[in-house]
Amino acid sequence: MQASPVQRRLRFGIFEADLQTGELRKRGARVRIQEQPFQVLAVLLARPGELVTRDELQRTVWAADTFVDFDHGLNKAINKIREALGDSAESPRFVETVARRGYRFIADVAVVDLESASPVAGAAVDKPKASTHRSWHRTMIAAGVALALASAIAAGWLVQSRGRPAALHSLAVLPLENLSGDASQEYFADGMTDQLIASLGQISALRVISRTSVMGYKGARKPLPQIARELNVDAVIEGSIVRSGGRVRITAQLIDAAADKHLWAQSYDGDLRDTLALQSRVAREIADEIRVNVRPTELAALRRNARAVNADAYEAYLKGRYFWNKRTADGLSKARQYFDEAVAKAPDYAPAYSGLADTYALLGDWQYGVMTPKEALPAAKAAAIKALALDNTLGEAHTSLGFVLSGFDWDWPSADKEFRQAIDLNPGYATAHHWYAWHLSLMGRHAEAIAEMNKARGLDPLSLIINADLAEVLLIAHFYDESVRQSRKTIDIDPAFAFAHNQLAEAYLQQHLRDQAIAEFQKAVRLSGGSAICTANLARAYAASDRRSDAEELLAALKQRSNSVYSNAAEIAMVYAALGDQAQAMAWLQRGFDDRFNPGVLLRPGFDALRDDARFRAMVSKVGLPR
Repeated sequence: MQASPVQRRLRFGIFEADLQTGELRKRGARVRIQEQPFQVLAVLLARPGELVTRDELQRTVWAADTFVDFDHGLNKAINKIREALGDSAESPRFVETVARRGYRFIADVAVVDLESASPVAGAAVDKPKASTHRSWHRTMIAAGVALALASAIAAGWLVQSRGRPAALHSLAVLPLENLSGDASQEYFADGMTDQLIASLGQISALRVISRTSVMGYKGARKPLPQIARELNVDAVIEGSIVRSGGRVRITAQLIDAAADKHLWAQSYDGDLRDTLALQSRVAREIADEIRVNVRPTELAALRRNARAVNADAYEAYLKGRYFWNKRTADGLSKARQYFDEAVAKAPDYAPAYSGLADTYALLGDWQYGVMTPKEALPAAKAAAIKALALDNTLGEAHTSLGFVLSGFDWDWPSADKEFRQAIDLNPGYATAHHWYAWHLSLMGRHAEAIAEMNKARGLDPLSLIINADLAEVLLIAHFYDESVRQSRKTIDIDPAFAFAHNQLAEAYLQQHLRDQAIAEFQKAVRLSGGSAICTANLARAYAASDRRSDAEELLAALKQRSNSVYSNAAEIAMVYAALGDQAQAMAWLQRGFDDRFNPGVLLRPGFDALRDDARFRAMVSKVGLPR
């Protein structure tokens, strides 16, 4: 009778390893273990009690590996095996380290259903009796496992995972679920999501979707393939976080989005002060799992991110980022308080200063009207410089410094240098690409500006402000049809987003479609609650349509709302220019210049009527912009 095939299941202690499926089970329940650690375990199980050298493991398991250095990969694989088995290097029950030589599997190993195994090398084998010597038992295990391994290798299992997808190049980290049973810990779960996105975003070979786009899926129950299609990614990471006192557990799983197939899952436990190390470890292991190439500098950055931090300072920092991400005047004010608290608790914690820099940069923006640019932006600059003095590798701090150097100091070469360094350090940081695009637009480098804004949108496809600003950069470059199409895409994402309607109307006005422009500007004014820029643009459209009295009424309202925090000077100047009063237009524009306006206002189509005015040209020259 022909012998039945080898059963490839091995039992040791309360565990079973199935060499055919690559599964590890504990009392029947599957234990998560990655492919490569399982391969190493299989080789060790083939020779229980014997030394398996590092060279032998390299030849067997790493023959086809082209992206992970062997020493790091093997050490990591052994650690993963010990985690899965609950083993330790100090008091091993399963895997023993033989210093500088290799490893030995020290527990007893049995082949499940050995009686149905095929004869090895043509020999007939009877079922062993209970008194059979251990040496015979081990010999048969080695022979049976060797045959199983040979079959696996022949099938390509040890070289390439069965059904494993090609290398993944883009992913989205969905908001980690807060399982702490405490709604007040949402900031912590959101903060850890941000940190994981930021860590993975440092890998240049990987496109990681930014926070703004993924947060829209918080609590959503959409199918993962649908989310992947909407975000245009290959894979999705989802998981949870539990915080109890000073302990944290992070659980993450990687899913091939197209097939809705689990590729990898793992849990990590540690102290709160070691949270950065945990999330950095998650990022490194995900990069390994999806087979993306990580540069040595990027790997070094991930390791730097793993440093321990004062637990109270880190908690304050996460709260600061939580409120900063709300992008409201109240949220920014709370963010500043928490970042100040983080700095007070850990004066050497660079990310806290970087958070302060980001906060001051927005507090001085016209959209929020909390601080004047003269108050906020020097504070942003000081905080960014302090952050970089502590850690020059923070891409976010370089971005904030570039923003201030460009938008307030008007130091164009230095700003360009900071933005480029920020992107080099953190290529996945959408804000760096976004703000750099504006800098390039100011420099008249329109093709580069559009390309950079498209990179920002690729990283943050659902960001309303990035989509709207892409339309504005296209408008400034005189691509009016393209600007219209882009604004319509933004409106499709959120019909209530005021500035998308504002940008669409500006393009219509440049195309002399005045009725359509007025209708869109009116929507923008209503949706924005009467923002200065939308109101001024509506006044421009009225002036262009010979509705002078309507334009003057809006002008009066703008002047009445002018205050010490935000004077509306540039917007008022724009309306005077539309009404043909160049003297008043230049007078108000000079006031904006004295208030240290963002020089981007000079690019607005509303000032086209002044471009031949000698006073306007002199102002452009003072700012240092190309004519």
